[in-house]
Amino acid sequence: MKSVAIIGGGVIGLCTAYFLQKEGHEVTLIDQSAMDFGASYVNAGYVSPSHIIPLAAPGVVKQGLRWMFNTSSPLYIKPRLEKSFMDWAWAFNKSCSHSNVERSVKAIKQITLLSSRLFSEIRASEGFTFQLENKGLLMLCKTYAMLEKELKLVKTASEEGLEARSISLQELKAMEPNVNMDIVGATHYQCDWHTTPQEFMTELKHYLTLNNVQFLKQERVLDLHTQGNSIISLRTDQRTLVADEFVLAAGSWSQLLSKKLGIKIPLQAGKGYRINSYQPTGITIPSILAEAKVAITPMNGFTRYAGTMEIAGINHTIRPERVAAIASAVSTYYPNVKVPISEQKEAACGLRPVSPDGRPYIGKSHKCRNLTIATGHAMMGWSMAPATGKLVAEMLSEKPLSIPLDAFHPDRKF
Repeated sequence: MKSVAIIGGGVIGLCTAYFLQKEGHEVTLIDQSAMDFGASYVNAGYVSPSHIIPLAAPGVVKQGLRWMFNTSSPLYIKPRLEKSFMDWAWAFNKSCSHSNVERSVKAIKQITLLSSRLFSEIRASEGFTFQLENKGLLMLCKTYAMLEKELKLVKTASEEGLEARSISLQELKAMEPNVNMDIVGATHYQCDWHTTPQEFMTELKHYLTLNNVQFLKQERVLDLHTQGNSIISLRTDQRTLVADEFVLAAGSWSQLLSKKLGIKIPLQAGKGYRINSYQPTGITIPSILAEAKVAITPMNGFTRYAGTMEIAGINHTIRPERVAAIASAVSTYYPNVKVPISEQKEAACGLRPVSPDGRPYIGKSHKCRNLTIATGHAMMGWSMAPATGKLVAEMLSEKPLSIPLDAFHPDRKF
């Protein structure tokens, strides 16, 4: 048995704590917040093996440049004269290639399929009741140009063995009989699941508390004390904590701590927004509005509209124009669905840690023997969290890994 300190109390940190305590380790989890908000609580709740194409793909930079001066665009990158941003932007540009997509597809598929299975296993084995439904995911297209792109992605997903197909408007109407859509076509990924994030987070925190995982909330990690190539302790603003192993799962803040160890993990915070709507919509199947990049999820008791990727540093400023763009997109695709201004004013945001190549960092850097890095999941943190937690637990328990981790190595070059 080892003592393990996990830095970060989002879904990655909680899932890591879950699998480590299952292996019999003594776990302490530290987070600078009260652990009741952030990206783990405001995401679309998708468990999406369908999302096999990384964010860094051909054409993304060109599109991003077109959107750069539009603060309400789906992808907004704010230029900044900061070395960390410039380094990341250079690596991101290099990664937007066919070769990066080829390297990423199978690795992303493996980890998301593993997570899908683990979500179900956790729910069944612990008697959890969080929403977990396999209704698949619709990709709704307003233009034939976008539909053509989506059909190519369906072909790629099908070749990878995922359940994906094109559907006619008649089929779509039969699937969603109580909704009017203004679109030209759609595709459906039956392989995808959806959840209500708050429910899973609440049940998992309660379970971990009952099973002797120690939570140190509202404590900020200030420093990591090393001896040779090992961490011997960490210092928060309230205490010094000694452990055998350390896990860095601090999301968008991970880069700030890794620098203290001389470990460079390029990251940028990608802000996403969500609106919770309590209006009747008739929507029963999750969908992504393909051109607008907006996700719609029927959660327990409400519908969530989520979207945008805003790379503008670590901040939680709500930009009204970005919230309005999400609301407008919903009504454009679903003409009978309106998002009241009162609900738009209650919008929240979260920061997703974005790596340059669209793959997370999972594993140990050669620069530190007892630090395991688990961050950089971008929009896929929710989809990949249980698998990430299990893989970290397998590493620290010196067990065979469920899937290869070469594609996610934190020391990879860009």
